[in-house]
Amino acid sequence: MSVSSSATATHSTAFANPAPLGLLGFGMTTVLLNIHNAGFYPLTSMILAMGIFYGGLAQLIAGLQEWKMGNTFGATAFTSYGCFWLTLVGLMDLPKLGFAADSGTSMAAYLAMWGVFTLCMFFGTLKINRCLQVIFGSLVVLFFLLAMEKATDSELLGHIAGFEGIFCGLSAIYGAIAQILNEVYGRTVLPLGAPQSK
Repeated sequence: MSVSSSATATHSTAFANPAPLGLLGFGMTTVLLNIHNAGFYPLTSMILAMGIFYGGLAQLIAGLQEWKMGNTFGATAFTSYGCFWLTLVGLMDLPKLGFAADSGTSMAAYLAMWGVFTLCMFFGTLKINRCLQVIFGSLVVLFFLLAMEKATDSELLGHIAGFEGIFCGLSAIYGAIAQILNEVYGRTVLPLGAPQSK
């Protein structure tokens, strides 16, 4: 089949939606880490690898693509949470290289700061959709539960946070799959919930 020269010179200006990639990178990694937090298996290289390559790098890629599309919220969210996963893996592994291990207090401060950031981002979701409100709202709760667990060294709080984190991660996976299927089918297959109009 021949292609005209004018057709080969034309470049598409359409971009794919990067949000599903970012949401899946966040959601799948969050679910796997929080199955550990809930007490079902120990911390292994599987979780660390997911934190680096899918939770970390995939979200950074999604954030850069959101930046290209002019989406400040998406760019800030995905690049920030991509860096969160990379720093979290660094905090777990740097002590093995001789750096001082973090105390419960410093980890509590780290997680609480991410909770504050997420709370600020949550207010942005009020203008987007219900699915993102659930994701960011449950993530706020997760960060503060984890911060309290580190501050008090409470195994029970850690397990509660684990189950809450599984819900948070699954809600992100739902949001990603909904966007993919809705685009593929050209209609609402899985609803995301439009924000309430004023």
